[in-house]
Amino acid sequence: MHDHRRLGRELALFDTDPLIGAGLPYWLPDGATVRHVLEEYVRGLERAAGYRHVYSPVLGKRELYEISGHWAHYGDDMFPPMRLGGEEVVLRPSLCPHHALIYRSRSRSYRELPLRMAELGGMYRSEPSGVLGGLTRVRSIQLNDAHVFCTLQQAVQEARGALELIGRAYADLGIRAARHRLSLPGEGGKYVADPALWERATALLREVLDGAGVAYDAVEGEAAFYGPKIDVQITDPAGRESTLSTVQIDFHQPERFDLHYIGADGARHRPVMVHRSVIGSMERAVAHLVEQHGGAFPAWLAPVQLMVLPVSEQQRPQAQDLLTRALARGLRAELAGPEHGSLGARVRAARLVPYQAVIGEQEATEGLAAPRLRDGTRPGALPAEELLRRIDAQVAARSTALWAPAERPARD
Repeated sequence: MHDHRRLGRELALFDTDPLIGAGLPYWLPDGATVRHVLEEYVRGLERAAGYRHVYSPVLGKRELYEISGHWAHYGDDMFPPMRLGGEEVVLRPSLCPHHALIYRSRSRSYRELPLRMAELGGMYRSEPSGVLGGLTRVRSIQLNDAHVFCTLQQAVQEARGALELIGRAYADLGIRAARHRLSLPGEGGKYVADPALWERATALLREVLDGAGVAYDAVEGEAAFYGPKIDVQITDPAGRESTLSTVQIDFHQPERFDLHYIGADGARHRPVMVHRSVIGSMERAVAHLVEQHGGAFPAWLAPVQLMVLPVSEQQRPQAQDLLTRALARGLRAELAGPEHGSLGARVRAARLVPYQAVIGEQEATEGLAAPRLRDGTRPGALPAEELLRRIDAQVAARSTALWAPAERPARD
């Protein structure tokens, strides 16, 4: 059973330090590479779906969160205010209030809708020490967040489109959804007291799920304080369940921030706000991927994609040439020469790297490289450029397979 906390340290992906604080991990170079590739992937996915990206600050005045409702309904999970001159500022617990302000920064027309606004942004939550663990529960969170401002008639289509984006990302990342949950309010004062709001939003989310043909469980007490949500649940190797991705329909914050657009009739109308996160926080997503793949990431996501292994010092010039060409293609490649031990030791040390290219005396003479795949497959020697082309094609396709099916050789 894979535990991302153990693997994260063994593979030098992330770590913590008491002087930084509990729940505040730092990312080491290989972990930062995985996170960066994941961030660029999701940005590209969003751009292709019509999202525009913004940046917003991690601080806001206390008044901002009083307006949004976070202060009243979510205050226990927020860090205390900091004095700044005569004002109180707060580390934000979510990005939606900032995006609401960006939306209302100028007049909007119905012709602009749906307006899809995305951000990979930082937020902070005052999690109790007892629940903190690795990357799954942290206090500093980098969230893949987005908000779609749309008409009521567009809300179901936009929420369904968000659900489709989640499915696409899961396929590319090799993630399996355990189940879908329709999260509804429970008892108590945790939730906004507006029954009509809840009924409208819940009916729309049911329409989204039913229209997508997705089976789901309705669970009370798991909603956001301002509205119901679709939660995409995953499980870790120990069978523990958590939420990775969400889709929400929100009537509350557009009302609180007095958001509007000018309709075709020239009158002011209230937009609907669709919240969605394709892969949730970078921390939880990477933790799940580490456990899902045991550190053997899909080739396109791996910190090092190709390890070049000259058998002896005599083959170093040819190995260096292969490395240079791999890097020029944008592949993440490294060279491990004889100074790192015997060939067998170097092969074992690079066991999680998707591709190894061994260059011995014959390969060096003939301009070849002998590939070893992570799964134990050993294709015959190939011209160096052909090997790089095949690796590049698998990486570009974001394939979870190491070798194209038509080209896949038998194992030894």
